[in-house]
Amino acid sequence: MEIPAQTATLLLLIAAVVAMLTRRLRLPYSVGLVLAGIALALLPNAPRIVLTKDLIFTTLLPPLLFEAAFYIDWNQLRRCASIVLLLATLGVVLSAAVTAAGMFYLVRWPWIAALVFGVLIAATDPVSVIATFKEARLRGRLLVLIDAESLLNDGTAAVAFAIVIALASGHPLSPAQGIFMLVRMIGGGVLCGALVALAALLLTGRTSDHLVEITFTTVAAYGSFLLAEHFGASGVLATITAGLVIANFKPFGFISRRGRVAVQIFWQYAAFVANSLIFLLIGMHVTRQNFIANWRPALAAILLVTLGRAVAIYPCCALFARSAQRVSAKHQLVLVWGGLRGALALALSLGLPPDLPMRDSIITVTFAVVGFSVFVQGLTMTPLLRKLGEIPR
Repeated sequence: MEIPAQTATLLLLIAAVVAMLTRRLRLPYSVGLVLAGIALALLPNAPRIVLTKDLIFTTLLPPLLFEAAFYIDWNQLRRCASIVLLLATLGVVLSAAVTAAGMFYLVRWPWIAALVFGVLIAATDPVSVIATFKEARLRGRLLVLIDAESLLNDGTAAVAFAIVIALASGHPLSPAQGIFMLVRMIGGGVLCGALVALAALLLTGRTSDHLVEITFTTVAAYGSFLLAEHFGASGVLATITAGLVIANFKPFGFISRRGRVAVQIFWQYAAFVANSLIFLLIGMHVTRQNFIANWRPALAAILLVTLGRAVAIYPCCALFARSAQRVSAKHQLVLVWGGLRGALALALSLGLPPDLPMRDSIITVTFAVVGFSVFVQGLTMTPLLRKLGEIPR
């Protein structure tokens, strides 16, 4: 689904004005964008854009993932790799299990609908997380923990989601098939990202033209994603890997000093545009959801998702309590409350099979959880970080 040129121009104008206003009012940019999207949708003759999984995944997600990975400090990531990997794997499974069990036993959803929702909402959204903490100007190890986990846990969620969808379609996977899918999606995604990034670096090292260097990084971001998806691997992990490799793998090739400045500016702008469009579109589609008919499951889902996040964070962090990777109680609280959901969960819900039980309710409840993340968690995150002394008052 493409956005018409006239509509894209209007949305970019709105995004620029919202950016100016939210900075003056000291509000999170994502909150302002969603509110602007809601207001736009209520106007007569408002543009209608169909929000689809392909629009979010293929068009808007790669630049955000690549830009975030490009700026991750490799040395800090390596020092906290064990805790990040545990949170991105076991943490996602625990969170999904708590949410799915609650939706089945408390809300009385069919077990397959509860399981599908639990899996698609389990992973924190890199778009929302990175946007929120970038605006808060958080730095140091805590930022690496939050950003890296939000980027990597999508791989686990994608594998679990594929398995659950197979179950829902009446095609259960054997243990061997499940392991093969796991290796293909995660290993294949990392391999595709690394190969495309190394090829881009090899070519980039043979030019000093910053425009060509920008072009190669663009090809790496989108090419790694599309290549991985073509082979049934994780495009998300492929683009993340490409960003990490291009930013840190100096021996194979490098971006010139002038080119690096140009690349950073380009990707900051690309991320700004993609981020703006995603949150505006979320706001425009919130008005189309029937929250009144689904207020009970929506409220239960918000509570269960928050509880599931706590169950994921505290036990996993407790395993590192006596190690060099220990996570302080303050940082654990930030990890729990900073587990925002957003475009990734919406993309997965919008891509559900039309005949899946409770499909419309799953989409509406997902919008409700995302709305809670944007307005409640997003608005309170900076004050919480100030109170904990993580950012200046």
